[in-house]
Amino acid sequence: MNKKLLTGYLILIIAPLFFGCGGPVTKGNKNNVSASSLSLHVGNEKYFIIDTKETVVAWKGSSVEGAHTGYVYISKGELMIENGQLMGGTVEVDMSTIEGDDHRSDNNLIKHLKDPDFFDVKKFPFSTIAITRVESTNNENKTVTGNLTIKGITHPITFPARIEVKSGIVKANGKLVIDRTKWDVRYNSGKFYDNLADKTISDSIEFNIKIVAKK
Repeated sequence: MNKKLLTGYLILIIAPLFFGCGGPVTKGNKNNVSASSLSLHVGNEKYFIIDTKETVVAWKGSSVEGAHTGYVYISKGELMIENGQLMGGTVEVDMSTIEGDDHRSDNNLIKHLKDPDFFDVKKFPFSTIAITRVESTNNENKTVTGNLTIKGITHPITFPARIEVKSGIVKANGKLVIDRTKWDVRYNSGKFYDNLADKTISDSIEFNIKIVAKK
């Protein structure tokens, strides 16, 4: 996928943002993050390594001016599969790859999204999700629960996903909507600032994730 220019003052995350595996994390816990600490289970037959070239994380946000969309890219990750079912995994997102596809985007906006007003990418270069539970709703449809960490702040999340395991390949599609202010991304939020008028940015961000993982 060709990278595109980043959109106007909108919030990206994640995220994370998709699957991760790890122990319980204290809600709201905040720690400094300066480098990747993610180690993959290479060679373990239960783990499928995420193909970062085939994986897409698309975001959609809105301001008074309208909706905007863009992308952020996974740096590395894995999914744990047992008996053909998703059980856990790990995903790490490189926050420096934040970009958008809006014609109004420019380098100044990209830099702003990466500075302390937004995601403070120099201090917190990665975001992660750790899966804590996966429940089946019907056939390939699942409800995934995990811990999302952005800017060193961790909160639990739950979102629907469709998982297919076939011929040594895992395909996962999910939709996640978060309130960015829970992760201390408050820039131009109506919850914290008065009289913003047309500068107000929505607190809700939608992520549509397509992940491909292989042996």
